[in-house]
Amino acid sequence: MKDYPTEKIRNLVLLGHGGTGKTTLAEAALFVSGAINRMGKVEDGTTTSDFDPDEVKRKVSINASILPTEWKDRKLNFIDAPGYADFIGDAYSGLAAADAAVVVVCGASGVQVGTEQAWGMAEQRGIPRAIVINRMDRENANFAATLEQVRSVLSKRCVPIHLPIGSQDSFKGVIDVVDMKAFLGDKAAPADLPEDMADQISSAREALLEVVAEADDDLTMKYLEGEELTPDEVRQGLEAGIASGTVVPVMVASGAKVVGLQPLLDAIARYFPSPAARTVTAKDGSGAAVELKADVSGPLAAQVFKTTADPYVGKLTYLRVFSGVLKADSHVWNANKNADERVGQLFMVRGKTQEPVQQLIAGDIGAVAKLDKTVTSDTLTLREKPIILPPIAFPSPTFNVAVYPRSKADTEKMSTALARITEEDPVLRVQRDPDTGETILSGLGESHVEIAVEKMKRKFGADIVLQTPKVPYKETITTAASAEYTHKKQTGGHGQYAKVLLSVEPLPRGAGFEFVNKVVGGNVPKQYIPAVEAGVVEALQEGALAHCQMVDLRVTLLDGKDHPVDSSEMAFKLAGSQALKACTQKARPVLLEPILNVRVKAPEAYTGDIVSDLNGKRARVLGITPEDGVTVIDAQAPAAEMLRYSTDLRSLTQGRATFEVSFDHYEEVPEHVAKKVVEAAEKERAAAHA
Repeated sequence: MKDYPTEKIRNLVLLGHGGTGKTTLAEAALFVSGAINRMGKVEDGTTTSDFDPDEVKRKVSINASILPTEWKDRKLNFIDAPGYADFIGDAYSGLAAADAAVVVVCGASGVQVGTEQAWGMAEQRGIPRAIVINRMDRENANFAATLEQVRSVLSKRCVPIHLPIGSQDSFKGVIDVVDMKAFLGDKAAPADLPEDMADQISSAREALLEVVAEADDDLTMKYLEGEELTPDEVRQGLEAGIASGTVVPVMVASGAKVVGLQPLLDAIARYFPSPAARTVTAKDGSGAAVELKADVSGPLAAQVFKTTADPYVGKLTYLRVFSGVLKADSHVWNANKNADERVGQLFMVRGKTQEPVQQLIAGDIGAVAKLDKTVTSDTLTLREKPIILPPIAFPSPTFNVAVYPRSKADTEKMSTALARITEEDPVLRVQRDPDTGETILSGLGESHVEIAVEKMKRKFGADIVLQTPKVPYKETITTAASAEYTHKKQTGGHGQYAKVLLSVEPLPRGAGFEFVNKVVGGNVPKQYIPAVEAGVVEALQEGALAHCQMVDLRVTLLDGKDHPVDSSEMAFKLAGSQALKACTQKARPVLLEPILNVRVKAPEAYTGDIVSDLNGKRARVLGITPEDGVTVIDAQAPAAEMLRYSTDLRSLTQGRATFEVSFDHYEEVPEHVAKKVVEAAEKERAAAHA
């Protein structure tokens, strides 16, 4: 591929609901533009984009793929992003590198959940958008109905610049409303405008002229005065409108039949903004805001938007150069880590193929292998002129699993694999639960974490087992009690002797644990009191009911007795431990469970179903508030009932709702629930000791 100046580069991310044909559309674009000489199929696992073994196996996009091609003296960097909710993190990566978003809509299915999410993501990022109504060859494909849905659900600014000739089996070509030309078949052969579509073409042309004229004050005046806009003025207004976001062009295609691809590529090359049209706000070394333009003479600023780890190739770091020039065989400064990085070979990547390049200029996208400290979101810059680009905002994980090594041999591999996989996928999080001792892996859904585990086995040889996380129950007491325990053992030589009298009383929820010494007269020598406390603290780790940690109680050492020869720290520690166990048995112990704050955001239509479902999960709904076109439901629910809420809510709302949770407090478990928890704990304990 030849070198292109910044002005001739176009960076586009393909977004949309899963299964709308984004990967096939990208494959067709590569085929038509000559980047590949044979068109692969998703069903056969042969597309340029879906090359990962998990993608081939599941026949869906899991990772964002970079697909550069050349068209009409332009370099088009397509980023094919996943559409399924579990893998949406890579769509955020793609958005971070793109200058425009192409939202792909199925002509038969219309606007779906993923369409709305994709639109919202691009809108939040503040980049120009376009719509491609794809799969016009499908049964039930209906351009007019889909366009109407796009305009009512997404934006009234959506205006067709292409019209389909025919639909379903008879979809055979595209009309370019800007140039008033028709193109037929996979070769886009020029044709006369269909006479039977004259009214439709005229109406679309009028709608286009109206929005185009609004993009420029001079054109607005000319249009309002009834003057005809010249073809150049229409193109100029369309280009300005797309760049400013006042115009959202709608195009049509069939990726599978390769119809409409040439007009689509023409429109992207001609009307879509180049990186030079965009300004990005970053920070310099002092933290002051700086405006960055895609200028090769500017200071170097390249942001990592994706990282892949491979046991054979090593780490591959994908980046977008926002300013300056990144050269092969050079040193750069990682401004986030304050570390020097050696840049070896640079690559232009297309799917899994890598073509070495000498440099990446402002506005271009590429990759570098084997960077040491750099991870996704980091900025590579110059030490003498450091710049930090805003971090990429990824969605927060909502689905948790506990991970265990399948065998002892996998224990060490597991920690390495988890570190590598979270570096590759910033949405995944790993943490250790201090209460249960489990390692928790969090992702966006069941498929997300399952595929991460498969990847860890394939790439790093770590065989990992997934389990539902344990709920960190705790125990406490509800009344005061006291008990005495004498530890006495005679085994020849020095024996063991310690006598301890303890009392316990409940404390307010969240107060923790207090140890009080009220021994008088030296009945328990001072040097043994810390040992009694140590025994008590140890015994608190295993409560009387489900062997959970005990909290919210005061333990008082009232009295005791020692032996001048046989007493020791160990004897008093054991006596303290056993005395506490005896106390808590008498003090009416109860089980406590963590209660979470839950905030759900969903379209109003789902409010009743969500509230009903929460009530069935022992939740307390605290408030229902309309906010920015959605309903916000605030509630408190037991953690035990929320372990699979991510899956439940997605099913309940067709994926249209989001939620977040945070720990709030512990409270007593209802008796009927506590009974089941205690029984389960006893079974687990018996199995462990079997």
